[in-house]
Amino acid sequence: MIILISPEKEVPNEVALLNQLFKEGLEWFHLRKPEKNYQEHVAYLNQIDKKYHHRIVVHYFHELVNSFNLKGIHFQEQKRIDCIHNFSEYSKNLNIIGKTISSSFHEPAVLEACYFDFDYYLLSPVFSSISKKGYNGKGFNVNHINKKIIGMGGIHTQTIKETINLGFKGIGVLGGVWNTEKPVDSFKKIKECYETSVIH
Repeated sequence: MIILISPEKEVPNEVALLNQLFKEGLEWFHLRKPEKNYQEHVAYLNQIDKKYHHRIVVHYFHELVNSFNLKGIHFQEQKRIDCIHNFSEYSKNLNIIGKTISSSFHEPAVLEACYFDFDYYLLSPVFSSISKKGYNGKGFNVNHINKKIIGMGGIHTQTIKETINLGFKGIGVLGGVWNTEKPVDSFKKIKECYETSVIH
């Protein structure tokens, strides 16, 4: 499982690149744009080929699932802390039947103790981040946790095999794709490397 997180700031030709990435087999795209308002999220989604909408998970404005055929919703850490204890109330006006629900974590102990059964859990930083300077990797080993945990932070072709060995069931990529000169080529290399690492 490979999740691509959107860059916080727009990159040149971002949506055109994204449509290409979907064409190359990107199955999970996390739309995380903290500076965009609701209408800007709508405008962004409207630029993406409709046939790929079911591969998109939104971090903000979860109500977008009511207007678009999205894959699911994601809770940033603080949003989870604020809302998850009363999820039935939070989600009563959301069309989330058949959608994925996931969340971000930064400590394995907190993730392990979480009583809410998310479809998958993002844990970071596994390695030192490419996109966030000074965000140093912790080398988390999650082999002992029986949950679907996706490793994030410093994920690129050289760190994928180690990530799998540390017990992660997938990888989350941001800088390893968007901070490169050719994002589509970078994704293809990461995908190939991931598939090889999982098989062997």
